[in-house]
Amino acid sequence: MSTLNQPNESAPVLSARIFWILFALIALAGTAARMWECASWRKTGFDELLYRRYVNLMDGGTQQVGVFQRDQSLQAWEFKVTGSGAGAMPSLTSLFLRTQAKPGTECELPPTRFLYIYTSWLWKTARYGETPPLPMAELGKEWRMKPEDWGSQERSRDADHRDPALASLHQVAFFFSILLMIAGGLCARRMLGRGAGLGVLALMACDPIQLHLSQHAMVDGFFTFWAMMCLWTTWECLRAPANRGWLVAHTLCLALMVMTKENSFFVYCALALVVCANRWLKYGTVTPRFLAFSVIGPAAGVLVLVVLAGGFEPFIGVYQTLVAKAQNLPYAQQTGDGPWYRYLLDIMTVSPIVLVLALGALFALVPQRRELAFLALFVAGSYLIMCNVKYGMNLRYASIWELPLRTAAFAMVWHLCSRLGHRQWLGATVLIAALCVYEFRQYSIFATNPAHALYELVPSDLLKLVNVIKD
Repeated sequence: MSTLNQPNESAPVLSARIFWILFALIALAGTAARMWECASWRKTGFDELLYRRYVNLMDGGTQQVGVFQRDQSLQAWEFKVTGSGAGAMPSLTSLFLRTQAKPGTECELPPTRFLYIYTSWLWKTARYGETPPLPMAELGKEWRMKPEDWGSQERSRDADHRDPALASLHQVAFFFSILLMIAGGLCARRMLGRGAGLGVLALMACDPIQLHLSQHAMVDGFFTFWAMMCLWTTWECLRAPANRGWLVAHTLCLALMVMTKENSFFVYCALALVVCANRWLKYGTVTPRFLAFSVIGPAAGVLVLVVLAGGFEPFIGVYQTLVAKAQNLPYAQQTGDGPWYRYLLDIMTVSPIVLVLALGALFALVPQRRELAFLALFVAGSYLIMCNVKYGMNLRYASIWELPLRTAAFAMVWHLCSRLGHRQWLGATVLIAALCVYEFRQYSIFATNPAHALYELVPSDLLKLVNVIKD
């Protein structure tokens, strides 16, 4: 394959020292953007309430639990949790199965999204100790407030600042959003060089979807970090099949991803496609040891979840219940359906320039570059499955494509600037900086509008914020 005209690794202007200085500065700017509390949505969302419940239940003991009903009311349950932390998981699984079996209960998230819940519980235990949770009545006050009332209330009075479980969930999501940004830059550096590392890091720092997820107690950014670590370590294992460190990291990341969210199935299938395609694209070497550990990792993750759930029967019951009830969830039926190209429309609404550049790279550069072909196959494989999940499409799930899209976008910008000769660096820097400003502006449009607070990334809400649909 021919090579792409890419940043010269030996160029004095981008020595190793300068690279790491610039990398640190961009990462600090991205961290500051995530620390800026500007989201207009300040209520506690439905998913956040469920994660909060599980984190509190991990404290153990007898607790009052509110179970959501389809009429949007709460039914109180008194439930005794045996054990604490990870040891409480069998009780949490039992509670989920019992409450979901009751007629009239709303579809809820399962406790088998263990790693995010457990990490947040560890964070809460270490930072907040025995601080009691806020009463549910305090959380209910948020929903009675009108949008114009939020401006007069200090953010320190919001529930995700005062409730230990919510605060911990939010802080874990924030922290892993930063890790994802940094990992994205490092991965691009390993694939395409130092210039790509800085460019992709900058684009990840201003990514509207990741900024949004960092502002709320959602699992998706946390899950995306582990999914991207699996993608990165797959590349490294194929490029350096004799390196045991990358193989161990790959196995561990696969196990942890499986323990985070059931969407790991989509990622794993896409990675399998990428590995199979290596037979023709030759971007690395597939060894029997790599294949064995690629099975051992997720299998170990599943086994841990089975043990934590209390056995195969409750473990399987959780997912059967989730699939059955999710198909009948009114909100999912209203917002999670659409044609196969729905994700393209959603991404075009939020990050149109990045998508156009990435599509340009698909035709102009992917046939020439193994690295970009590797990323393109991952997106194609996961897209093929995700666009066929009935009532299961949401732009939050597409966050696993943010790194591949932004890597392709940077490569296309660099390619377009190749005609500038020795000013290629300057041209690419200016265009990437302008694109970062535009991406951050997009985030401010979608997340900071007090008249239309955005929580779920569904088409109707997104299109209203860009004035395609009028209220």
